[in-house]
Amino acid sequence: MSKSLWTAMAERRDGRAAAALRPRRRLPRAILACAVMMAAVWRCMAADWPAWRGAARDGMSPDTGLLREWPAGGPKLLWKTGGIGKGFSTVSVVGGVVYTAGDRDGEMTITALGGEGNVLWQTRHDQAWTKSHPGSRSTPTIDSGRLYVVSGHGAVGCYDASSGKNIWSRKLSEFGGRPPGWGYAESVLIHGDLAVVTPGGRSCIAALNKATGETVWVTRGYEAEAQYGSCYAFAYGGMPMIVTGTRAGIVCVAAEDGRVLWSNPFCANNTANCPTPIFADRYIFWANGYGKGGICLELTVEGKEVRAREAWKTGDMVCHHGGYVVKDGFLYGNHDGGWSCLELATGQRKWHEKAVGKGSLCYADGMLYLFSERGGRGALATCSPEGLEVRGEVKVDGEGPSWAHPVVIGGRLYLRYDDTLYCFDVQAR
Repeated sequence: MSKSLWTAMAERRDGRAAAALRPRRRLPRAILACAVMMAAVWRCMAADWPAWRGAARDGMSPDTGLLREWPAGGPKLLWKTGGIGKGFSTVSVVGGVVYTAGDRDGEMTITALGGEGNVLWQTRHDQAWTKSHPGSRSTPTIDSGRLYVVSGHGAVGCYDASSGKNIWSRKLSEFGGRPPGWGYAESVLIHGDLAVVTPGGRSCIAALNKATGETVWVTRGYEAEAQYGSCYAFAYGGMPMIVTGTRAGIVCVAAEDGRVLWSNPFCANNTANCPTPIFADRYIFWANGYGKGGICLELTVEGKEVRAREAWKTGDMVCHHGGYVVKDGFLYGNHDGGWSCLELATGQRKWHEKAVGKGSLCYADGMLYLFSERGGRGALATCSPEGLEVRGEVKVDGEGPSWAHPVVIGGRLYLRYDDTLYCFDVQAR
């Protein structure tokens, strides 16, 4: 993924800050303390979470030096900002700017916030999704100074990330797609020069030129309705691939031309297939809710041909929407009303715990960050196959289900519930 302008600027600032900490002569302690503090601030600004589930779409934050335990009542609240609109979009953070989306006054609205929660700009993208479970779905993707987003109705937009000015727009209906029952929910995948989306239908996956919106390729020979997860890019055996879940199952295509490499009908015709697949080692894992569970596929690559052999299936990770992460050969994710840990190579269950109940998660600095879909309960927990230990909880206010995933970046935890975004300080001091 290309570096954004903000990332490059932050890295240059970080370099200048580091140089400031190597004085040629002794400086007063107050000046040194100030320099150390500013270097930490610049390092936080340099840390980016540019897309749905992070830069690699794996739910893994690069942050270090975070709290190992929260105080009673949770970490310090830095700010909260209302008025972002109703919805389930989570956040992307680039160069200290926070991006999200929500439905306001009948319109899907993109919002950019400054580091103190102040609104930098807001712009209309499309009409709001007002059918079952009203609200925004897609999380903005930030790349090379541009923002990409999809509405529940299938409007794809590219905007200037610094101003909100529209650059180009497309409709997923142009490719023969139509919104699934609860609306399009995917977040645009940026892969090299491509903006990849899933219209569904006869051209199930479409790759657009990210600068112009022009069509580069579409899949052929695989027809399936879109579902609610997002495309995931990875490479194995020298082959760049893109995988996603559809109503007909899971499908993987070649990133260069959209050629279908393999597919598997697991979870075909399910009520809803929401989570995004994940790759680790040589395995693809995908799990869904409504009693379905998960499947693990082992990949082999020979030249330009890829095979996906079923390694195992499981009923120990029935994951409605909250996703999963892989750490040191183990899967951690939502299972029914709580959380499970499975061994990636075998599917063996190591534990199942309720903690804050059904919800979503991300990983940072050796810990899991959990967020319940009901009641606004967040938690910090250990990440170990030996068991789950909750090390602190926090509560935020909102109404209805919370399907926005937690984000940890730059020493901050972002929790979005309904119309409000909360930002907490989780940096160790």
